[in-house]
Amino acid sequence: MASCSKDDDPKDNDLFIGKYKGRVSYISGDETISNDDGSVTVVKVGDKYTFNFSDGIPSIKDKEIKKGQNSFTLDWDEGSIITIDESNLSINMIKEGAVWSANLKR
Repeated sequence: MASCSKDDDPKDNDLFIGKYKGRVSYISGDETISNDDGSVTVVKVGDKYTFNFSDGIPSIKDKEIKKGQNSFTLDWDEGSIITIDESNLSINMIKEGAVWSANLKR
């Protein structure tokens, strides 16, 4: 598996693999996971993205964003949004009481 160069913006590619590093967290019920040195590996095939978190945080899979866009809201709870470009990844998600959060750089 090869990753894309740090200058590649996922919105411009049909295939993209990149690792972003920084703060990740996840809260669900009594479970809290947080790491200031965590990571998310992003895999994009076509218009579908998968976000694989470090530290045992559940992945966010098969989220669709149209080619040429860097930000998308999700059909989850109000305020869930992911923003991604060649340098930054921001995730703020809520689903069924679980909360994913990430603020990362590549």
